[in-house]
Amino acid sequence: MTFREINSKMVEATVAPGQRLFSQRGAMLAYRGDVSFTPNVQGGQGGLMSMIGRRVAGEATPLMTVEGSGTVFFGHGGHHVHVITLSGDTLYVEADRLLAFEGTLRQGTMFLGSQGGVMGLVRGQATGQGLFTTTLQGHGSVAVMAHGGVFEVPVTPQRPVHVDPQAYVAHHGELRNRLSTALGWRDMVGRGSGEAFQLELSGNGTVYVQASEEKL
Repeated sequence: MTFREINSKMVEATVAPGQRLFSQRGAMLAYRGDVSFTPNVQGGQGGLMSMIGRRVAGEATPLMTVEGSGTVFFGHGGHHVHVITLSGDTLYVEADRLLAFEGTLRQGTMFLGSQGGVMGLVRGQATGQGLFTTTLQGHGSVAVMAHGGVFEVPVTPQRPVHVDPQAYVAHHGELRNRLSTALGWRDMVGRGSGEAFQLELSGNGTVYVQASEEKL
């Protein structure tokens, strides 16, 4: 694994010749060795369309390409950091919660409506979160950020999970998402959190939830 959790708010990443990492700009805290940091204009491994998707999604922080030989310490804003390892599957994660990830992973952008239909659009508009979610696919590690720490909730066909959209960090597996509401449409006006909206995930997989509704 490239990433190693130093404490709850910092990870250590090993950079080797011929390999590369991608990180949020401003995420580097310190480094040792011969390591370079350059702005990435191609959208990671996803190419131009990934970059366009992030721009349409309103992602303000461009990626940095990290290369060379050494060790880099990543963290951002004092947020809690959690490392997720992928073994060929796809991780869906809010773009602003990405801290760093290995260059072996292919990055893309998924329109939330493609999974959630019209309700996916409503989720993005009503909760203040973007209409797009970043996807990372392949074999490698990802470091994500959250408020108050992250806990993993397993999802099974017999036990779907309901998450406050503001507390959602990421998910992977064969999952479907659907926005539901516990209130009538009149009651939902002005309410963007879990008392009105619930993100239901069903199928087989894992959803990562932060311990706070605070946005990054």
